[in-house]
Amino acid sequence: MRISQKIEQSTKEGKVWWSFEYFPPRTAQGLQNLLDRIERMRALGPEFIDITWNAGGRTSDLTSEMVKTCQGLIGMETCMHLTCTNMPKEKVDIALSDAKASGCRNILALRGDPPMGQDNWEAVEGGFVHGIDLVRHIRRNYGDYFDIAVAGFPQHMLLPEAERDQEIQWLKEKIDAGVNFIFTQMFYDVEMFLSWVKAIRAAGITIPIVPGINPIQTWNGFQKATLLSQTTIPRSYLDVLEPVKNDDEKVRELGTKLVADMCRKILDSDLGIKGLHFYTMNLEKGTKMLLEELNLVPRIETIKPLPWRQCLTPTRRQETIRPIFWANRTKSYISRTENWDEYPNGRFGDSRSPAYGELDGYGVSIKQTKESALKLWGEPTTLSDITALFANFCAGGLAALPWSDSVPSKETSVIASQLARMNKLGFLTINSQPAVNGARSDDKVFGWGPANGYVYQKAYLEFFVSPEHLKLLLKHIERDSNITYYVINKRGDLQTNTHSEGPNAVTWGVFPGKEIIQPTIVEALSFMAWKDEAYELGSQWAKLYDHDSPSQKLIESVMDSYSLVNVVHNDFHNSDSIFEPFWKAGAEWEASQKGVNGNGHALVNGHAAVNGA
Repeated sequence: MRISQKIEQSTKEGKVWWSFEYFPPRTAQGLQNLLDRIERMRALGPEFIDITWNAGGRTSDLTSEMVKTCQGLIGMETCMHLTCTNMPKEKVDIALSDAKASGCRNILALRGDPPMGQDNWEAVEGGFVHGIDLVRHIRRNYGDYFDIAVAGFPQHMLLPEAERDQEIQWLKEKIDAGVNFIFTQMFYDVEMFLSWVKAIRAAGITIPIVPGINPIQTWNGFQKATLLSQTTIPRSYLDVLEPVKNDDEKVRELGTKLVADMCRKILDSDLGIKGLHFYTMNLEKGTKMLLEELNLVPRIETIKPLPWRQCLTPTRRQETIRPIFWANRTKSYISRTENWDEYPNGRFGDSRSPAYGELDGYGVSIKQTKESALKLWGEPTTLSDITALFANFCAGGLAALPWSDSVPSKETSVIASQLARMNKLGFLTINSQPAVNGARSDDKVFGWGPANGYVYQKAYLEFFVSPEHLKLLLKHIERDSNITYYVINKRGDLQTNTHSEGPNAVTWGVFPGKEIIQPTIVEALSFMAWKDEAYELGSQWAKLYDHDSPSQKLIESVMDSYSLVNVVHNDFHNSDSIFEPFWKAGAEWEASQKGVNGNGHALVNGHAAVNGA
């Protein structure tokens, strides 16, 4: 979606909105850290983010790559900066083509600063001289595909009257060339900003104005940023901040209140500005504190339009259905399906490609390094060690498992105690969701989708289980006609009690003025494709340990002998029914296994401990 459409929609609904800016870091580790931070800050509810373009285009490739990642994997609407500095026309066209291919619909067109080490700005051969030339080029070659933004400078109000009027006239010419909205440079003098807005409105500029807000993080950072941008600092700011300039926490606390007051004056003015653009400086805390001070709470429909992370590339933008199996491995699902001709929209049927990408093409691997994995999971040598790890993860005491790169979701906490109990009984859970019967779409735990809707879920469990446990479990499951299941082993032998060849919708939502949305399903073909990945992740875990070590032998034994099972309880009115067969099977197994095995070894969850012999 174009940013101008988002602004228009928010204006109609009378809602305040906000957005974040980031810049490409210099190192590979810095890039990964930033992408992780962008994912976390997504929960703060920005309507979009924008990515800067380094003066001279030195990080241009990295900017394009970040736009691609944010659109495709993180699922955030992105605006890409594009400058004229050191950019011949051919390079500009490559950047625009890459942005379009990534699904980016928004460009901030800038002349740019002089390259590092140069005092004066000079156009390159075959390049553009002014920002307006870039605007005209984009409009001429791409029509209205892109929203185009330009920069606005409230500081121009400090210029002599003739120079100020000339700057406003040049801005008006850019707007008339096809600009959709304006991002302003950072400022702290709110009266100067409001005067500038009135002045450009008087000059006939009517497009949306987005004020650029720079949170105050530290005294030195504040001084450096305002010096580089030649931003006026009101005396009132200095009176508050200078006495505590050596205390970073105090500077951040007081600076947050000062900037929040400025934001309130902007939002409360009669100028129709209801959006704020935060220059994050790639930092999280200052922006979060400012949003909290302003009491700006993210809307569920902004941060979670569907229960899974959307992909905003052109081919996937309309995708509305995914199998539940990759709930904890979104990037893997996107990669393994990236070559599909069509993506399920409305129904998961014959329109989909029948083939998932091969694992060797994707390269399934555990996210953790060997060092961090050993720190997380230790060196299990008994099944009780493994069940304890799984139970601890479900209870929130472990940051990751090989099948989940992050901590359990909020909704998992609702059934955390049941999941922990299941694992202690020997059912090694790797995916789940509780039953939900008509939660509001703005519910903080279960909510997703547009406002004023209701969402539903069938209870779902996915786990590894030994043949002995499985035999007992299926006996109890078969007694409940509301339960459907799929069982598959490492060889690919599939067993099920479902009589339908079609998918089973396990999540759906009902919203005003829309058809029922069914975004998450269980179906056989996808489960068989997921099986390969699930077992491979277990194999990768085993390979972290020394060859033939007790830990490696134990994990390999589990992966070789255990089946992968998914269970759906189709009566979503009863949230506890799905667990009953597990309690019964677990109790029956424990009752039959009291004592020792034939070799005199003590049993742990029905199995003898594995040692190095």
